[in-house]
Formats: sequence, structure tokens, C-alpha cells
Amino acid sequence: MFTSVLMIEKPLTSDDVEFVTTLHGREAVSFVVLMQPRGDQDVLLRAIDDVALGELKDAVREGDEPEGAAAKAPAERALDHSVAALRAAGSEAVGRIVEDHPLDMLKSVVDEVGGDEVIVLTAPHYVEEFFHRDWASRARHKVGVPVLKLFAHSE
Repeated sequence: MFTSVLMIEKPLTSDDVEFVTTLHGREAVSFVVLMQPRGDQDVLLRAIDDVALGELKDAVREGDEPEGAAAKAPAERALDHSVAALRAAGSEAVGRIVEDHPLDMLKSVVDEVGGDEVIVLTAPHYVEEFFHRDWASRARHKVGVPVLKLFAHSE
């Protein structure tokens, strides 16, 4: 069975689930989903991305994100939803919340489960991508397996 470590920042949509579960044709795929709670980290960068995408209302609301322990509950709900959606699509799936050092956790999970690839499924982050500071760019230098960057769908 092919094992994908899937890094996400928001709940998977039905389009996202179809996208990641069909990447390898009919080959059985299991997923380890890593979800990082959002908080006040990189608020400015996310606001700039929202402005670049023409989503001014989202840019204004970036400072309203829950922080710390308050951010964990929404992340757990998003993770539970995403894992359930992958299972409903016929894939094996488990999930974990990322609490500190996402790239260190990613590396340890890839090693622990014998991951064949990493899929980073995020919204566009233009500033981080330009400077190669996004998760996918940084993970390519750390995990030792192929890293695929995909853009998440919105509902």
C-alpha cells in the first residue's frame, strides 16, 4: 500500500478528497493527515496573500483567528472531518494535530510510517512561495521523499 503524509491547514473539501485519493489511480493509498492549528503566526503574510487574491474581507479578519489552546478545538474538528472524508472515499486515514515545529513532526511521521510521499495541500501563499518559505519548499529539503504541492479547493 502507498502511504501519503498529507499536510493541511483547513478541512478537506469533497474536491480535495477526490483529488488526493485519485492521484495514484487504482493503487490503494493510506493517509496520515497532519493539521496545524492556525493562530497568530504569519498573520501579516496571510493578510498580504488575501489582498493579492482580492479577498479584502478575509485580510481584515486575519487578526480574528483563535490562538493557542483556543485554536486547537477548531483544528481537531477540521482534522476529524478530513479523516472521515478520506475514509468515506475508501482510503485508510489517521490524523494528528501539529503542535510545534511542523517540519520536524513531518520528518518524524514520514520516518515512522515509512511514508512514500508528502502532499502539502494549502491555499496559495504568494509571499512565502516567492521566498521559498512555504511548507512544501522547506519540506523538500528535510523529509527525503517526494513532496507534492497542491492548491486546496474552496467551497
